[in-house]
Amino acid sequence: MRLVLNDPLAEVRVTLTAEGGSCARARQVVREAAASWGLSEDLTDDAQLVVTELVSNGIDHGEGPITLSVSRKPAGMLVEVHDESSKQPQLRPVNPNSARGRGMQLVQALSARWGTTPGARGKVVWAELEA
Repeated sequence: MRLVLNDPLAEVRVTLTAEGGSCARARQVVREAAASWGLSEDLTDDAQLVVTELVSNGIDHGEGPITLSVSRKPAGMLVEVHDESSKQPQLRPVNPNSARGRGMQLVQALSARWGTTPGARGKVVWAELEA
């Protein structure tokens, strides 16, 4: 898949299934959108890590299909992941003995801002990344 965006502020939206391969697909979407928008490699790398965590969280804790939206913003990009669960993501203290539980900590560290927006059918977890 190769993205060609004529509108510099075009939103890219894809529906993902709740399976492991969806994280790789989400990274590909982010990488290709960032390249088409001329964003830096550092921002692209951070956005790929953030989208992996958000999609993974949606797979592990959400319900229904997952919708990924990526939008160009003046200072970077906005990544949004929608699932059909109202359960909110939690920032948990890191347990050094666990290989898991660092996802939202990474999202917070790499994003300029992040949050959740409840909806009629689930929620959107979003992160803004800036150059």
